[in-house]
Amino acid sequence: MTDKANLYQLDGRVPVLTAIPFGLQHVLAMFVSNITPIIILANVVGIDSTISAALIQNCMVIAGIGTLIQLYPVWRIGSRLPIVMGISFTFLSVAIFVGSTFGMGTLIGAVIIGGIIEGLLGLFARYWIGIISPVVAATVVTAIGFSLLPIGANSFAGGQGAADFGATHNWIVGSFTLLVCLAFQVFAKGFLRSLSVLIGLIAGYILSVCMGMVNFAALQDVGVVALPAILPFKPEFNLGAVLSVLAIFLVSATETIGDTSALCEGALHRAPKDKELGASISCDGFVSSVAGCFGCTPITSFSQNVGLAAMSGVVNRFAIAMGACIMILGGIFPAVGTILTTIPQAVLGGCTIMMFGSIMFAGIRMMAKCGFSDRNMIIVALSLSVGLGFTQVKDIFAIFPQMIQTVFAENCVAVVFLLAVVLNLVLPKEKKTAEV
Repeated sequence: MTDKANLYQLDGRVPVLTAIPFGLQHVLAMFVSNITPIIILANVVGIDSTISAALIQNCMVIAGIGTLIQLYPVWRIGSRLPIVMGISFTFLSVAIFVGSTFGMGTLIGAVIIGGIIEGLLGLFARYWIGIISPVVAATVVTAIGFSLLPIGANSFAGGQGAADFGATHNWIVGSFTLLVCLAFQVFAKGFLRSLSVLIGLIAGYILSVCMGMVNFAALQDVGVVALPAILPFKPEFNLGAVLSVLAIFLVSATETIGDTSALCEGALHRAPKDKELGASISCDGFVSSVAGCFGCTPITSFSQNVGLAAMSGVVNRFAIAMGACIMILGGIFPAVGTILTTIPQAVLGGCTIMMFGSIMFAGIRMMAKCGFSDRNMIIVALSLSVGLGFTQVKDIFAIFPQMIQTVFAENCVAVVFLLAVVLNLVLPKEKKTAEV
């Protein structure tokens, strides 16, 4: 088997120079999403600019470490699947609440404790993973795909809150990037087809430079080496904060189940094993505790990279590991990360639109394998209708306690998961249909 063919094998042997561009493609797909949560948190909570800069570097290191552990497990921690890890947006609202109310030390303490508990849940997943039936997993994967679409659209238009949001130049760059990705995905063969996202990103970046959309000023004051800062905040422990963060850890675990299922179905073309699901969750949890020690919010699997693996077909662990190494280098050598931050949001949006759609397709394909019975129709239709519909009108949750609002009001995946599990448990297993 050739080196290029090995890219489509989980354990194929791939030369370093061949693997690097595919690893870089994964880094570029998730880089901005990885550092954005900590940037927003630092701005809202009021963290010193020097400390926040160090936290951004730490995010890169933690993402790389987490990805390597998923690829090459430590004991029963890590799935041995091509899953890319990064700082989770799911925790952002509760992190802002806890950090603003109790301080960053209390937030970090809650992250450390919550991560350990999620990790233990992963280790003992065989005792509870049975409630995640194939139709539940398919529904959650579809919800993840839907939930990512606004993120791709916001990036395409220039980034939510940007002064030039929806401007003509963002439309031009986003559309050009998308068309290049699409052209290589449809017309290119083999190696080039698998690199369609990276090629589109490079083409879009070059166009954005020509249009004056890229600012290189940040590179002038970048140091050569910056080692990760351990325990930038002294951990403190508050029961209310721990419970609030732990509730989101349970939501994050459901997203990890969905991502792992989508990866197996979309890229490996098989159902996930219970052992793999539990190992993915344990990696999420325990590495999140490590992230807390570095002052970062929890880490989780990145859905956009699941979409990239499904679209490109590249699942080689070594190739993905090259991306993890690039992330770690980005944390140690600030210039690497700073260069990546110059990529305009419109370029990233043009790359990710189709990737997010591929996750929805993976969910629909999983549904097809489950069958379109009346029972499955009820589970899928009601879960998606309520989950996607109610979270678009978050004030509908106003009568509930703040913790319930924090977990469910803006997180459609959590609502969809809860409803799908409950319906799967209470609906009759078989429903006889009347003869015509």
